Amino acid sequence: MPPILEAVNVVKDYFVRDVQTRALNNLSVQIAAGEFTTLAGPSGCGKTTLLNMLGTLDMPTSGEILVDGEAVAAMSEAERAELRLQKMGFIFQAYNLIPVLSATENVEFVLLLQGLSAAERRERAESVLVDLGLGELITKRPTEMSGGQQQRVAVARAIAAEPEIILADEPTANLDSKTAASLLDLMYDMNQKNGATFVFSTHDPQVMERAGRILRMVDGEIVKDENPTR
Repeated sequence: MPPILEAVNVVKDYFVRDVQTRALNNLSVQIAAGEFTTLAGPSGCGKTTLLNMLGTLDMPTSGEILVDGEAVAAMSEAERAELRLQKMGFIFQAYNLIPVLSATENVEFVLLLQGLSAAERRERAESVLVDLGLGELITKRPTEMSGGQQQRVAVARAIAAEPEIILADEPTANLDSKTAASLLDLMYDMNQKNGATFVFSTHDPQVMERAGRILRMVDGEIVKDENPTR
């Protein structure tokens, strides 16, 4: 079986006013299906850039990204969008909730795109929201929620579709320690029971304590690959 995610000699350069910044420097890594992996390192080390590459949200300057052994560069944008819809869930630092939709409707949105019936969408969305302690917010819009509540709705949206791969950028950044712990327990349970592959970027020791693998990054490179004992 090929790794579910793979980066091969990936370089990513950004240009601002003709000034080049290298975010990823000839980076290679393989993520096996079912891993619970954390990207750790200082701000600016390339964690979010690597997540965006693995999630096909951005393309490398050079090198190759593969998902289930298929080269992303060989896909059309429509094919990459379909891949993300059917296989991946995303948790962003900025939440990216739709302001005019309720919590339930935000969680249902991906399920709608996947073609689930209205009844199934509503049942699954409300069940996940309740599991995350948001039962009282099912009819509320993002402007009526705290930052931590919005973050949990974003997590609910990512996991409701039961994707094979979940990519999470600092998923506990706006949560208190108790809420973060319950959220991580839920995601770890999903990993263990359903075999979902998780890749996190984080500074949070709670996330790293639960990780089956820690990839430590510095200056756009992976400098250490650890498999801590639980």
